[in-house]
Amino acid sequence: MVWEIYLNGVLYLNIESIKLINFRNYRSLDINLNKNMNIFIGKNAQGKTNLLESVYICATGNSFRTNRDKELINFHRNEAYIGANVDLNGIKRFIEIKLDRNRPKRIRINKSELDNLKELNSGLNVVVFSPEDLRIVKDGPFERRNFLDSSISQIRPVYKYNLSKYNKILYQRNNLLKSNKSKSEILSLLEVFDLQLAKTGTEIILARKEFLDKLSNETENIHKKLTFENESLNLDYISNVNTLNYTKAQIEERFFKALKYSMKKDLAIGNTEIGPHRDDVGIKINGLDARTFASQGQQRTVVLSIKLAQMEIIYMEKEVYPILLLDDVFSELDRERRKYLSKSLSKMQTIITSTDLLGLEDLENMDKSIFYIDEGKIMHKE
Repeated sequence: MVWEIYLNGVLYLNIESIKLINFRNYRSLDINLNKNMNIFIGKNAQGKTNLLESVYICATGNSFRTNRDKELINFHRNEAYIGANVDLNGIKRFIEIKLDRNRPKRIRINKSELDNLKELNSGLNVVVFSPEDLRIVKDGPFERRNFLDSSISQIRPVYKYNLSKYNKILYQRNNLLKSNKSKSEILSLLEVFDLQLAKTGTEIILARKEFLDKLSNETENIHKKLTFENESLNLDYISNVNTLNYTKAQIEERFFKALKYSMKKDLAIGNTEIGPHRDDVGIKINGLDARTFASQGQQRTVVLSIKLAQMEIIYMEKEVYPILLLDDVFSELDRERRKYLSKSLSKMQTIITSTDLLGLEDLENMDKSIFYIDEGKIMHKE
């Protein structure tokens, strides 16, 4: 089935309804969503972020908050369920996620069960923006790699496969480095792993570099508008395998040689030091490291620029804007940033959470539904 089709030259994507059973603090929830804007109001710890999380899982198969599926199941239950009816230009998809404490999660699309998560290509793309995304700037390389990996996986399903394959080879190589085998046996086996690691790792490096080049261009343009041309934002891919102006074959060869060169050190520490699992993203404002020199307000603007740029890249790739999930971010932005963000919301379906309606004045004249949440229940709707 062709998932991307046109209607008057414009693609649209929206989630029509969501059903939750024993998911986090939701015992039972079944709601229809506005195709444009949905605002969920409630005090902290009432389940607002849990709702966004369920949408993200339908799109990617994973949570943006935890890698432990068992944490998604209501504390008093052994199973949980997420169901979402998705509409893309009149083509319907029913996405179901079934969680069980005693077995791997199961995913069905239109009642057909997938063999594994790698097969998930739901047609549902999302961008989530929350205060915790400041970690992309403030924290270590892991957060930035994780952002790259989750972003690319949505638009390049083969990337998720390559990443899983790479991590498996890396795990096996590290186990070999720590093993009690003789040095000669380890060295002979390492060459086999190194060839595989270099081949798959090169695919990851090239995909990251391509994505980051596009992201950097979009981010720079958006950031200039947000800062009234006063700041220039640059994103750079930092790899311990030199990729500058080299072909795919050359990068693979250099990667393999770097692994051999690092072999003595790897054996000493029992870990692989070369490869994309050690890479980072440099974030600079006016040439200065944003992690070290930027204020918290500047860091928020950086993250907002990155998330808005991510939306544009998905649009360029898929010709349809993603679902935008905004988790209590309006209260974190100043007036000018809120206005800029609000202007972008007319392009896509948006799900917003907030503790109250303060700061949402710019959304007053937009088509929207407002839901009030208390302890995992929708109390009423406007």
